[in-house]
Amino acid sequence: MCGFAGFLGGILTSGAAGGEVVLARMGTSLAHRGPDDAGIWCDVERRIGLSHRRLSIVDLSPAGHQPMTSHSARYVMAFNGEIYNHMDLRAALQHPTRVTESPVQAKPSIVWRGHSDTETLLAGFDAWGIQDTIERSLGMFALAVWDRETSLLTLVRDRVGEKPLYYGWQGDTFLFGSELKALRAHPSFNAAIDRGALALMMRHSYIPTPYSIYEGIAKLQPGCLLTVSLQERVPKITPYWSVTQAIEIAQSNAFLGSAAQAVDELQGLLTDAVRRQLMSDVPLGAFLSGGVDSSVIVALAQSQSSSAVKTFTIGFHESGYNEAAYAKAVARHIGTDHTELYVTPNEAMAVIPRLPELYDEPFSDSSQIPTFLVSQLARERVTVSLSGDGGDELFGGYNRYQFADRLWNGLKLIPTPIRGLVAKALTNVSPATWTQMDSQFGKFFPQQVRVSNLGDKLHKAASVLRHQTSDALYLGLVSHWTDPASLVVGGLEPPTLLNGLAPDLRGLSTVERMMALDTMTYLPDDILVKVDRAAMGVSLESRVPFLDHRVVEFSWRLPQSMKLNNGQTKWALRQLLYRHVPKKLIDRPKMGFGVPIGDWLRGPLRGWAEALLASPRLDREGFFHSAPIRQRWEEHLSGQRNWQYALWNVLMFQAWLETQETSS
Repeated sequence: MCGFAGFLGGILTSGAAGGEVVLARMGTSLAHRGPDDAGIWCDVERRIGLSHRRLSIVDLSPAGHQPMTSHSARYVMAFNGEIYNHMDLRAALQHPTRVTESPVQAKPSIVWRGHSDTETLLAGFDAWGIQDTIERSLGMFALAVWDRETSLLTLVRDRVGEKPLYYGWQGDTFLFGSELKALRAHPSFNAAIDRGALALMMRHSYIPTPYSIYEGIAKLQPGCLLTVSLQERVPKITPYWSVTQAIEIAQSNAFLGSAAQAVDELQGLLTDAVRRQLMSDVPLGAFLSGGVDSSVIVALAQSQSSSAVKTFTIGFHESGYNEAAYAKAVARHIGTDHTELYVTPNEAMAVIPRLPELYDEPFSDSSQIPTFLVSQLARERVTVSLSGDGGDELFGGYNRYQFADRLWNGLKLIPTPIRGLVAKALTNVSPATWTQMDSQFGKFFPQQVRVSNLGDKLHKAASVLRHQTSDALYLGLVSHWTDPASLVVGGLEPPTLLNGLAPDLRGLSTVERMMALDTMTYLPDDILVKVDRAAMGVSLESRVPFLDHRVVEFSWRLPQSMKLNNGQTKWALRQLLYRHVPKKLIDRPKMGFGVPIGDWLRGPLRGWAEALLASPRLDREGFFHSAPIRQRWEEHLSGQRNWQYALWNVLMFQAWLETQETSS
């Protein structure tokens, strides 16, 4: 696991602005991603440079140093990630299978310099070409490779988007790298904020691919190769794998076996994925929340380990946010070497000032706080940690899937005008009034049917009733500001996969459409960003076995009934887990991995938030219309509504903007 950056073009001078000096500066900005080694490579004549920071995981020797040149000397590469089948690739390269090849014609055996996957990829490029090699590879990765023969730069990102990669022309210089801070270190960088991207962040809590917070800088889409040169400045993007293609192939090859056979096959694929991801020359462990996903990964890891796997959990004293006791029980049953740390609110809130620097561009999923804390805890004992991310998207774990499965299919049968009238009736009464009525009369109803903050939930339900299609419903469910263009000054939302660029998902049910869209958007742009930046912020490599593309492809072959079954989520995964862990340790309502941001904003964070949301400040900075923000802030403080997510979006941008102003 590493970080890299580079440039193509521009004017290379000597002295402080020289190519090697700039590359060293770009690399230094990524030192947290690679504290073990640093390297640069520059061809002044071709105006190309690569900078690399290394976190040594496999082949700790100097033979793993990057940027690395291929055996033929044609390719030079900076690589971030892991290729889990690289020894299989080496075997294929070492022993060609062309039966027509005579001993005289056969290529000489490769003399390997070391045992790094970087060297394996470069040998593959020499033998098979870049795209063919990538298609043969199992792993998570982002890379930049320069072809000396054609003067062509190629950028590649892994299939699901585990590793980040930014790029873009800034004047006559093409910049690229693992994080935006590396691009900002180049003298050609222009830090103009993209207001359309800001509007998207207000809606989603993240900035969707391909956009970034800066004008002219994009994120490479997962599963794509990009080629660019000084002669062909317009980047050419070629997909080599996609979720939509995987779904299409799965639909024509649906799983027809029994439920037990499905679980057997899933166990085989996941066991192999975990086995490959246990590859490491440094200490390795796993995150364990006690939920289904992380417990499956830990159970399969322990079943293949001769020693106790090191597992890590963060606990909170607030019962509604604490899963540590469940994780401890699972760890005890499986037999792991378990470490838990209970965190106070003050310790959790102490992370907040670090978030803008950690996440580099505005990002506001508040579970970034416990994710950083558990990464920090794990890094004290290991350098690599497995995680259970991806299970919700692939196997139907989110509550919105249950909602769509149980309620939407019935609601959509009710004529839209009638639903509209019901919604109007609900919103004609203020949330505060509904909640007050509940406090007066709710005591006469059974406890199991009562809900907290009734008014807030009824107004949210009203918004659901107004949706006319399942896609509109999904967009509403994943939006925190439903009209961000009216919030951001000049913030017209550009098209995304959820609004204007919808992928072809014909033949899928409402739930399956949601799962597919989550896999293409929320997973790479929120979940994987959250984990990557938090882990790399403490120089920890995080691996995600569920995102082995063979597992992803198999999940789409399964019928929906093996994911959502009679109201039970992740049915197939649960059956697999029950083979290792008793049901009583697992079966409980989904809790999530969050912190009580709403309460903190009314309490210890109130002064900090008030300063960032002050009307004069918002008006002076000129990014937001202050009135709607102030209205939601006051409603939140009064307890009328819970606007924690919408407000956190604004606050995280404001905190990020403050760091940009102080560093400029």
